[in-house]
Amino acid sequence: MIDNVNHPKHYTQGGIECIDAIKAAVQGLSGFEAHCTGTVIKYIWRWKWKNGVEDLKKARWYLYHLAPLLLTCPQSLDITGFLG
Repeated sequence: MIDNVNHPKHYTQGGIECIDAIKAAVQGLSGFEAHCTGTVIKYIWRWKWKNGVEDLKKARWYLYHLAPLLLTCPQSLDITGFLG
């Protein structure tokens, strides 16, 4: 039986649950930076099995809001051309 609340199919692809990947990815981050990072992962994770291009656009929206945070951090990677 499919459990759409606790283990939806679009979040359990590849033998790992999306929530577990997000927990690992945002370790050491906080606040808005952690939220945007986790949300980007969520939409990228599920796009093929849920909302297609719409989820990719949502991921891009959160990346657009995450990028300015990185640009103000001196240790950031140079992503000035990323959002072009």
